[in-house]
Amino acid sequence: MQATAPAGSITGLGQIHISVSDIDRAVAFYRDVLGLKFLFQVPGQPMAFFDCGGVRLYLGVPTSPEYKANSFLYYRVNDIGAAYERLAGNGVAFLGEPRAIRRTENSELWMAGFRDPDGNYAQIMEEKPR
Repeated sequence: MQATAPAGSITGLGQIHISVSDIDRAVAFYRDVLGLKFLFQVPGQPMAFFDCGGVRLYLGVPTSPEYKANSFLYYRVNDIGAAYERLAGNGVAFLGEPRAIRRTENSELWMAGFRDPDGNYAQIMEEKPR
């Protein structure tokens, strides 16, 4: 039996904002290099939206310094070796090769970090069964 969340409860993440300085350059990177599904751009405004596994990524040029987001994203992949090779082939400059970050009796957590064109740091990650 699954418990029902009380009215007004947080049920998950709907959208994450990433600050960028050039919306067209950011769209090209997230769509063409990372391969995320492009949803839409807002006409006349420096905003673009992508689907990332059911969570919407909002890329936007901040209208003032207090709105600049400092996001640190971890992208789940199903094969970190293949994702690393594909993304590196698309021009992603990784900060290092994939490596095991944590090992438990049942799994290993593997990650590899990179930066987008605006210097936002991110990682690809895979939880591998042992």
